[in-house]
Amino acid sequence: MTASPAHSSDDKLGSDFAKLARSAKRAGLLQRRYTYYAVRITVNVLLLAAGAVAFVLLGDSWWQLFTAAFLAVMFTQSAFIGHDAGHRQILNSRRGNNLVGQAHSAITGISYEWWVGKHNRHHANPNHEEEDPDIEIAALAFSHEQSQTKRGLFRYVAKYQAFLFFPMLLVEAVMLRVRSVQAVLRREIDSVKLEAGLLTAHILGYLVAVFLVLSPGKAVVFIVVHQGLMGVYLGCSFAPNHKGMPVLEEGEKLDYLRKQVLTSRNVIGGRGVDFLLGGLNYQIEHHLFPGMPRPNLRRAQPLIREFCIQRGISYSQCGLLHSYAEVLRHLHAVGAPLRHSR
Repeated sequence: MTASPAHSSDDKLGSDFAKLARSAKRAGLLQRRYTYYAVRITVNVLLLAAGAVAFVLLGDSWWQLFTAAFLAVMFTQSAFIGHDAGHRQILNSRRGNNLVGQAHSAITGISYEWWVGKHNRHHANPNHEEEDPDIEIAALAFSHEQSQTKRGLFRYVAKYQAFLFFPMLLVEAVMLRVRSVQAVLRREIDSVKLEAGLLTAHILGYLVAVFLVLSPGKAVVFIVVHQGLMGVYLGCSFAPNHKGMPVLEEGEKLDYLRKQVLTSRNVIGGRGVDFLLGGLNYQIEHHLFPGMPRPNLRRAQPLIREFCIQRGISYSQCGLLHSYAEVLRHLHAVGAPLRHSR
C-alpha cells in the first residue's frame, strides 16, 4: 500500500495536471534524492541514540522532562520519514519504502499499514465530506452541516472547539496508537502479525525502559510530557495544511488539479519551517505530487504557483502563526450556530 491517489481521467494528454506533470518531470523534480534521505535518516538515528544515552545517564531525575521533550521532537521527525516512505518518496521499490516505513513505525508506535490506508483516503479526497477521514473527527466539526450532527458531549466540544483544539492535541499521539492497536485487533490491515509484533515491541520496550530507569511518579510524568508534546507537534504539523480551507460537499466534483490545490494551504517561512513541519508546509505541491521527494518540494513551489496563477486557480499560502489563526477562526465560525442555539 502506498499513499498516492489515482489520477484517472485527469491524466489525459491535454489536461492541466498532465501539462504540469510534464513540466515537473522535465525539471527533474520527481527524481529520487537518495543522499538526502540517507543523511536525514542517519542524523535522526544518531539523535535518537543520543536521547536514549542521555535518558540512561540522567537516571531517576526530573531533568528527564527535557529528555521527554527532546524525544517527542525526534519521534515526530521519525514519523515524517515514515510519511515519506508511505508515499514512496525515498526509494524506487514499494518493498524498500515499506521496510523503511515499518522500521520507523517501530520507533513511533503507530501502525504503518493502518496509517497509509487512512492517508490514502485523505489524499484521494482532501476536505471532502464523507470521504476524507481527516475531517471525520467525532469531537470536531469542519462544516456547519457537520456541526448539526453532533450530540451530547461532542456537541458541547464542537461549540467551543476553537478554544479546545490545541489542548485536545495533547492526546493525539495516544489516540493514534489506540487506533493502531484497534486496526490490528480488528484485522483491518494485511500484515497483522508483523504490525502486532512491532506495536507490542514498541509498547513493552517503551514502558519497561521508562519504569526501569524512573521511579513510578516520575515515569508517569515523563510519559505524559513525552506523549503530550508529541501529540501537539504532530497536530501542529498537519492542522495548518487543510483546516480552514474549503470543505467539499458530498457529490461536489472537481478535477484532480483543482481538488488538490483549492483544499490545501502552504505555510511559508524558510528552511526553519521546512524542517519543523517535515516538508508538509509545501502541502499544495505535496498533494499534487505525493511521490515527489521532500527536498524537491521547495524547488517545485514557484513552478506550481505560477502555473496556478496563469490559470486563475487560487493558490493559498501564509505564515505559520497566520495559518493557525486561520484554523481557529474557521473552527470558531463553524461552532457559532451551536453556541447561539438553545
